[in-house]
Amino acid sequence: MKTAEIEKAKAHVIIDLIEYVPNSIVTRTIVRRLSGNINAISMDSGETLSEKISPYDTYIQVIEGETEIVIDNNSSKLVTGQGMLMPAHAANIIRTKIPAKILRTIIKSGYEGIII
Repeated sequence: MKTAEIEKAKAHVIIDLIEYVPNSIVTRTIVRRLSGNINAISMDSGETLSEKISPYDTYIQVIEGETEIVIDNNSSKLVTGQGMLMPAHAANIIRTKIPAKILRTIIKSGYEGIII
């Protein structure tokens, strides 16, 4: 699994950054900073990213295939080209019936000093 960030100032084909692995979920770091990160994720059919509750908003964009996004027990289907902003502090699950590749973007800044 590649964990290094991608090379800066060099063009790339986003769906080629990661490959499918049978019965697996593969994650590739695009960029990782204290203020947030971007990951490319490939998910084989039938795979699930287990339920999480993040303290940050998370943007999911499907770059190939389709996924089911469940936020606080409300399900939505996303297909290639679609994206969704998952709100902070909401339980979420990402799962696939067919292979899919997604970009996950988490921006951590902007929450300092907010009282919830």
